Amino acid sequence: MKKLHLIGLWGLVLMALALTSGCAGISPYAISEGELERHLQSVVSDYDRTQLKSGSPLSLSLSDANVALGPDGRDVAVIDLKGQVALNAFLAKLPVDLALKVEGAPVYDSKEKAIYIRRVKLLESSIDSSFFKGDLAPVTDTVMRVVAQMLETMPVYRLDETKLAQRMFGMVPMDVRVAPGRLEFVMADE
Repeated sequence: MKKLHLIGLWGLVLMALALTSGCAGISPYAISEGELERHLQSVVSDYDRTQLKSGSPLSLSLSDANVALGPDGRDVAVIDLKGQVALNAFLAKLPVDLALKVEGAPVYDSKEKAIYIRRVKLLESSIDSSFFKGDLAPVTDTVMRVVAQMLETMPVYRLDETKLAQRMFGMVPMDVRVAPGRLEFVMADE
């Protein structure tokens, strides 16, 4: 009896989702590359403000974030980041321009109602600074560890629970699948 009630509840939720999605009918809710890029820039900006308020001497800014979803038909996100890390010390700012291209698997965390990038690996990197000369590999490795930790712990997208459709998606067991140019929410396999 309890199981029948639960199935009926999920059916009601899915029907409500279909009705709230309007012209999209019953197609899955999708997140575009542009939405992910905007959210990623916002998350990095918020992270930088928090770090600076806590007294960190490092500041981080993104000048560009490009996301490619499902390149070559693979279930990955390729993120091309350009920005600057600056060390604020002794009344001086020592900037380092960074360009990183990383790849990882988008994963939906239903408890957090957010998408994270996991299993991050570095594809390309470059560092440019007038203050730093020498072997860049140790610096790139350190920066890559920081970027990987950020992507694995800070969501690249979070459901907006002020929007009815997204709040409803957060109530059912969902998963995310990579499609060319977008991430799609689908029913999770239980």
